[in-house]
Amino acid sequence: MKAGIATGLVGYGMAGRVFHVPLIRAVPALHLAAIATSRADEVAALGGHIACVPDIEALLADPAIELIVIATPSATHASLAMRALAAGKHVVVDKPMALSLAEARELVEAAKAADRRLFAFHNRRWDSCFMAVRAAIEAGEIGRVTHFESHFDRFRPQLRDRWREDGGPGSGVWYDLGPHLVDQAVVLFGRPQAVSADIAALRQGGRADDFAHVLLHYPDRRVVLQASLNVPGGDAGGSPRFFVAGESGAIEKRQLDPQEAQLVAGLRPGDAGWGVDADPLVLLDGVGGRQARAVAPGTQQRFYAEVARALIDGSAAPNAPSELLIVAEVIEAAFRSAREGRVIRLD
Repeated sequence: MKAGIATGLVGYGMAGRVFHVPLIRAVPALHLAAIATSRADEVAALGGHIACVPDIEALLADPAIELIVIATPSATHASLAMRALAAGKHVVVDKPMALSLAEARELVEAAKAADRRLFAFHNRRWDSCFMAVRAAIEAGEIGRVTHFESHFDRFRPQLRDRWREDGGPGSGVWYDLGPHLVDQAVVLFGRPQAVSADIAALRQGGRADDFAHVLLHYPDRRVVLQASLNVPGGDAGGSPRFFVAGESGAIEKRQLDPQEAQLVAGLRPGDAGWGVDADPLVLLDGVGGRQARAVAPGTQQRFYAEVARALIDGSAAPNAPSELLIVAEVIEAAFRSAREGRVIRLD
């Protein structure tokens, strides 16, 4: 048997195929042992002696499998993760980890009770754009941040027949992209005091939200998070990916990290050019000065490297349980704010 933590993946749709399989296989300490899917031919084409099993039950019944990765439609995440924890498995859940704060709390408590590790797939902490902005902020290059904008905009004007757009539980752009935006804000600034939001379906005939504009209120700053399928300019979006204003300058990063596009195109971690981002970080000094600098490559495979390290030596998870709960809390508060038309203070 191959060395490494035996890992079972549930789901081989876009998330499982494009993200999880390549990133798991890039980490020597993990061994992708089995995938629960009906796509047996596609699993066979992966090579590497990966078993194709019919459902999660087959993975849970296998005593060799230590880690279960949930990459199914969002509405199923919490229930499948709960079953995996009850079976004594460690769990990675794609975002959103749960559809409510109550569900997220139940998962965190279940993991604690079972003495198992629970991780949410916030892989975009290792995007080139976010890492460059984070490093500049933490180095104090623009002083105290007063205004932070993070846009994850795409241009998808045509409706598609898929669960993400059907209006059912877990569908919509805020559940899809919002967790990434919120997680990054939490990494930088912690838990906000309040949330206000406008979330809407703006495409004609759309049944799920395709626009989310969310404001996080902090005592000394405001954080704007936007996710939209209505912004022309390619998947990088017409707005800067990040714009950050501070007391002594500003930061602009226009383009989105390239790793998703690379994975779709078949590039893998370790290949030449992996994660390389040609779009520079721009520092503005407030008096007309403009400095562009190259950014380090993105490394989303580090999420799974840190998962493996946490399981092997008990070190800190790539996202702490408290952070998982803050993300769920803000996602839920934004929906409530949009529905009720008011600012929601976090208790």
